Amino acid sequence: MRQEGPILVTGGGIGGLSAALGLARTGHEVTVLERSPQLGEIGAGIQLGPNAFEAFDHLGMGDEARAMAVYVDRLRLMDALTAEDIASIDLTEPFRRRFGNPYAVVHRGDLHGVLVRACRDNPRVTLRTGATVSGYEQDGASVTARLSSGETLRGAVLIGADGLWSRIRARVVGDGPPRVTGHTTYRSVIPTEMMPEDLRWNAATLWAGPKCHIVHYPLPGRKQFNLVVTYHNGAPEPVAGQPVGMEEVMAGFTHVHPRAQSIIRHGRDWKLWVLCDRDPVERWVDGRVALLGDAAHPTLHYLAQGACMAMEDAVVLSQEMEAHAGAPEAALEAYRRRRVLRTARVQLQSREVGDHIYHPSGPHAALRNAIMSAKSREEWYDAIAWLYGDTGLDRSPAESRSSVPA
Repeated sequence: MRQEGPILVTGGGIGGLSAALGLARTGHEVTVLERSPQLGEIGAGIQLGPNAFEAFDHLGMGDEARAMAVYVDRLRLMDALTAEDIASIDLTEPFRRRFGNPYAVVHRGDLHGVLVRACRDNPRVTLRTGATVSGYEQDGASVTARLSSGETLRGAVLIGADGLWSRIRARVVGDGPPRVTGHTTYRSVIPTEMMPEDLRWNAATLWAGPKCHIVHYPLPGRKQFNLVVTYHNGAPEPVAGQPVGMEEVMAGFTHVHPRAQSIIRHGRDWKLWVLCDRDPVERWVDGRVALLGDAAHPTLHYLAQGACMAMEDAVVLSQEMEAHAGAPEAALEAYRRRRVLRTARVQLQSREVGDHIYHPSGPHAALRNAIMSAKSREEWYDAIAWLYGDTGLDRSPAESRSSVPA
């Protein structure tokens, strides 16, 4: 396939590597530019819905992804004040029949490692670390990435997959810093033997409470549980991965049931993140430059879809680059049209889920409990079909262009 240099991808996270793999599989030469001195991922667990496995299959790594996963049986919603069940969604065979794929959890590092190995094994992908892209220029026939070292690299297309604080987005969109939500998340891992025995469920469990929630689920090997707790403390500034003590973590959960508190007390080596996102935007493309993943549509974690959306982006980008061979600007615009509304819905509904399902109190919480506990299995499946069932990944480019407005 003739192109004016390789496709340049800034960012070697899950989104950037998925994009590189998808593009290479459709015949493109790709260079990934990662600013860190080595490729790696921070964090423990990550939840993967059926849409993630659909994306894995398109990227040619479905078998590897399924082999590393823990298949949980249910999504459980608990009342953090009363320790009573509110609702659960069956994730076993009926769920898989409805959506064509499982729901699972994996270790983030394992997933990233599989993507790194797949890219290293592909002769069309070049991985470069210690390469910070500070900006770009384009002339209508190619795009040139400027590195902070002073080096320049010329390519056919530049994909900004450089995350929440994307330098490429600063040029393409120019919307300033991310929105600080005032929600703080603390992450830990609990050895299984320290998890209360009556809570060692094979489930992704969420305890919903006033201005707070707790999430736990088993990690691969079932020797550990991933533990993530979130509460509204009005934090004014972004923070990422800062170590904190147990006292600070517990400060937001003094009002919840002792059974819920007991989970938190078993956590060790806590680290905090102050959550940020951005409002959806339509401008993802500047000529031969496009955004992908968190650089395009950073979202809160309340739908567990950040990585899933980035992988879907990668699939659609590679499809459109193949469909519009020799016309990269048209390909990037077609990619944008196919992705902008779906990702905007995920961004906005993630906010709503946090505010109105996970964190309400009083009559609002009681109404939530009544509505959610009354849903049948099929009603739950209908409610989540927009997210897990209608991904658009199998549509032809022509079908997608006609069905999604610009």
